[in-house]
Amino acid sequence: MGSQVNTAMIMAAGKGTRMMPLTADRPKPLIEVGGVALLDHVLDHLRDAGVGKIVVNVHYRAEQVEQHLASVASDLEVRISDERDLLRDTGGGLIHALPIISDDPFICVNADNWWTDVGESAISRLMAAWDDARMDVLMLLIPLGAAYNSQGSGDFNMDNEGRLSRRREDESATYVWTGIQMLSKRLIIDPPADVFSTNIFWDRAIAAGRCLGIVHEGLWFDVGYPAAIAATEKQLAEQSGR
Repeated sequence: MGSQVNTAMIMAAGKGTRMMPLTADRPKPLIEVGGVALLDHVLDHLRDAGVGKIVVNVHYRAEQVEQHLASVASDLEVRISDERDLLRDTGGGLIHALPIISDDPFICVNADNWWTDVGESAISRLMAAWDDARMDVLMLLIPLGAAYNSQGSGDFNMDNEGRLSRRREDESATYVWTGIQMLSKRLIIDPPADVFSTNIFWDRAIAAGRCLGIVHEGLWFDVGYPAAIAATEKQLAEQSGR
């Protein structure tokens, strides 16, 4: 059990509609929290976990993302998955990027969340918990009550063996997905279209009992909309002052 991974994909192609007007002149991954770009924050966590190969998909203001990576990630092996011609959503983005993702399994991180670790890196914890015989996807989760700025009712429930199930439509779920996951390439097959959500892959894994989760031990913040930035900065300042 356990798998040291050297490749991660960062989802950075979205238009950042929820983050308008801040994304009118820049892509969402370059929005800053406490003076640090969201993309840089993700890169720092990946470095801490020993991940050296980074795949980044681009679409909206792609040139800005590419130029930024050239200035901050010279120590990493960065590959661009170009979606300028078609924004493929998360599932389609994975399919499009798969040929340049060298590891199996691999890490995948959304560039619109902020987290802190307690002790071991959360990404390292995902690697250590990976069991190839039992799982095709392993998600990092946060309890709904600890998910700062979250505007939903939770995403998943988890059984005693870590297997995940979807929130029922009329109920709340116990956990929120953090936007951080580990995936096997064997799951990223049979795309239903060029543009589709990763939910398709997750549902297949859930049906097979191969979608599992672990609970994050640090802080986590949804920073997908403008008001969340100041709220996140305030909470981080309060935590650091304790």
